[in-house]
Amino acid sequence: MNTPTRILGIDPGSRITGFGVIDLVGRQHVYVASGCIKTPPKATLAERIDVLFRHIVEVIDTYQPTVSAIEQVFVNVNPAATLMLGQARGACIAALVHQSLPVHEYTALQVKQAVVGQGKAAKEQVQHMVVQMLALNGTPSADAADALAVCLTHALRNHNLAAQIQQGLSIKGGRFTAR
Repeated sequence: MNTPTRILGIDPGSRITGFGVIDLVGRQHVYVASGCIKTPPKATLAERIDVLFRHIVEVIDTYQPTVSAIEQVFVNVNPAATLMLGQARGACIAALVHQSLPVHEYTALQVKQAVVGQGKAAKEQVQHMVVQMLALNGTPSADAADALAVCLTHALRNHNLAAQIQQGLSIKGGRFTAR
């Protein structure tokens, strides 16, 4: 019997950070929980970082994941917004490392390709595929769905890697080659 891997996925944001937790049992993805951490609208940067750090630690204590995955920062045309997002993401990573979780990072493009099949998918498409892939009864918020998509990306990428290794392939120079 396969021991489940519990994955915590995070979609960082300075105002709203989504989180998702799934269990990976063999090839099956099982929904555990999801939600959003909202920082107070008039909070200082230091207060937002504190809220994110404490709540990520609380999520880890509650759901006991064995691994984490987080979306990488998208650099946009607004440097101040990008910097703020990077600091929020840093608070989340600090909480993950503080709790001794392995941290894996994925770009938004990698997440959309893994879950939807194309890198330019809309948020609604990601939400729809998350609902389908996890057999959910309702649709999570966009931020929670993005976090669940990060979980699924990690599960899919690592299952594919394990399957390729079992099929007699090895990694050399970042590429798979037959042994």
